[in-house]
Amino acid sequence: MAFPANVRSFLLVASLAAAAAATAVDVATRAADPCAIIAGQKWVAPKDLRACFTSVKVDPTIKENIVEVINKTLAFHTSVNYEFRAPEPFTADVHEDLLGDLARISKQSYPSDYDLHIDFSRTLKRLNDGHCVWINACYDSLFLNFLPTPLALLTERDGTQNVHIAPEAFQVASAEFPDQIDVWQNALPGPLKGQLASLSGAKVLQINGQDPFVAVDANALIAGSFQALGTRQNGFFSSYQRSTTGWTYIMGNFAQQSLPLSDSVVLKIVRVNHTLPEVVVLPYRARVGTATVPFTDTASWRANNCVSIDGTNGVNLYATSSAPTSSANIPLVKFKQQPPIPPQTESKHPVNVMLDTAPLSDVVLPPSLTPALPAVNGSRSVSQFYLLNDGKTGVMALGSFSDTDFNTFLLGMLNGLLSLKSLGATQLIVDVSNNGGGFICAAHWLHRIIVGPKSTSVPQAGLDTKARDGPLAMLITDQIVNNNADPDNLLLYNPTNWADANNVFFPPNTNWLQPPVLTTINGRADAFSQRLGEECAPSGFPTAPPATALFDPKKVVVVSNGRCASSCSLFSVTMSKEEGAKTVVIGGKQDVQQQYCGTVGGQSTDFSTIDTEVKSTNLKSNSLAPPDLLVNGVQGITWRLGFGVVDPTQPEEWQPRPATLNLPITSDIVNNPVAIWELVVKKLLS
Repeated sequence: MAFPANVRSFLLVASLAAAAAATAVDVATRAADPCAIIAGQKWVAPKDLRACFTSVKVDPTIKENIVEVINKTLAFHTSVNYEFRAPEPFTADVHEDLLGDLARISKQSYPSDYDLHIDFSRTLKRLNDGHCVWINACYDSLFLNFLPTPLALLTERDGTQNVHIAPEAFQVASAEFPDQIDVWQNALPGPLKGQLASLSGAKVLQINGQDPFVAVDANALIAGSFQALGTRQNGFFSSYQRSTTGWTYIMGNFAQQSLPLSDSVVLKIVRVNHTLPEVVVLPYRARVGTATVPFTDTASWRANNCVSIDGTNGVNLYATSSAPTSSANIPLVKFKQQPPIPPQTESKHPVNVMLDTAPLSDVVLPPSLTPALPAVNGSRSVSQFYLLNDGKTGVMALGSFSDTDFNTFLLGMLNGLLSLKSLGATQLIVDVSNNGGGFICAAHWLHRIIVGPKSTSVPQAGLDTKARDGPLAMLITDQIVNNNADPDNLLLYNPTNWADANNVFFPPNTNWLQPPVLTTINGRADAFSQRLGEECAPSGFPTAPPATALFDPKKVVVVSNGRCASSCSLFSVTMSKEEGAKTVVIGGKQDVQQQYCGTVGGQSTDFSTIDTEVKSTNLKSNSLAPPDLLVNGVQGITWRLGFGVVDPTQPEEWQPRPATLNLPITSDIVNNPVAIWELVVKKLLS
């Protein structure tokens, strides 16, 4: 239907007025709701994200629920009383009264739910134990806070060390943040505007007006994850890791934050081929997380990202409607420092793996740094095998001790090492940089196939362990043993999973938690299980291991930036302390002792798994049982703790693990795996 001109004019004016009114309402709505301002945006200013986060007040019911879940789950954490005051050399690094601080949090008032979350998170991070953490997907990595200038600690020709913007910084930033580079280019002052590339490699004289290591050490106080100061310092800087699909670049805690802690940074630098200092101010920019569920306002943010979902809590495995969820978006899967693995695989093959408030990095290592050597047969996913140009040094780059298929993963390890030997390799480098752990029996398997059958690898290629023997753990085990509560052997506490100190597996009717081993730790009474031995029965491996050693362990070097944890630590510790393999930490401050691994544990687990044990044994109504969690959170714990090698009466967790070599990082090898491996050969294998 055609309208007269005057009618068309009227309708046009009316529609414009309506649009303007709607826009005004929308602007007013967004102004009244700080979360609406960031809703639907890929990139936001950290201050706007914080405004959204801090706009929600503390709900007393939710606060009480989190405190109760953490407190009651900690009854299963083996290290609570050890971490009250860790033994030397980690006493200065780990001295957290966790139960006392939870009591303080319970009484303390907070201006917002976000401030409460930070206190929860940092309280547990003070344990410097990457197994025992609190993560809330409502906040942690909802957006990631980035700078385009990852840092590196470089050693100069005269032996001095200085913090630098990583030489590859612009390559990384322009590839990863092409839609944001202009923001940073335009933030540079005067003649530097548009010259972000020229900052790569610059020496950093100050960060926010202070020596760079003031910032490094301030981050180390809140980073958590590892006991050793040197390892937490190293996390501030960029590094690399082998992932399932390629080589990834780790931005480091300076250039990537899991919370919007900083709005900008002031850097005093000297650029490459310049002599005069310059000051630049760079804004942080927050990018929405890949697992963040879209939202439009505060209500939908909370509903979509903050409340418990399938997988947050445990299930009764014997209820017909219950089944573990495998979604990659549940917090437990998202924040484990391993590739996602199917729940049924993890239930059959226990893991020892770190949790972190940031998911695994998917930033790509620049092509100029990516190994160009041909990968040999057996390479797959997180495990890649190379022969260096000297024709005698094999390299196993192992980014995780987990993969999607347990048997295929272990066979790949064997085939890769056999391929290296067939090509002439007589010595081996195992690069486990940023390896957060994974399958416990994969660590045992790798140890066993490298060194062959001997007293340190058969029948037990790992560490003896113990579990905490609290009242609820006793009740769970009693239900399994006396009331047949786990006929299909699905639960952790089933005795048939474990062997005694003589490496004899328990029969089904054995209550392996009786009698408890009563212990006093830091003046506090505690109770543990008997000593546990072999956990990886030969029948669980996909094939018989070789009858002889594949490599002389004295010609094996384990390389990392110290950030090797959990099952990675189990492997590294036994290879170093039992077999005499050498260890290398890449980089690190020269006057700080570098530990080649940390957060050893023995077996990690989490609240939802403990909740499954409780529900499947019909103990959820018991007053000792933690309630269902109301928020979209994760509480991790160390469920079993490994005994040491040098002092087998005490946990390995707090025994020293100094590196054979602290390899200085120079500008020509930084974040370049092949160049690092070749230098390791010259230093330790020539």
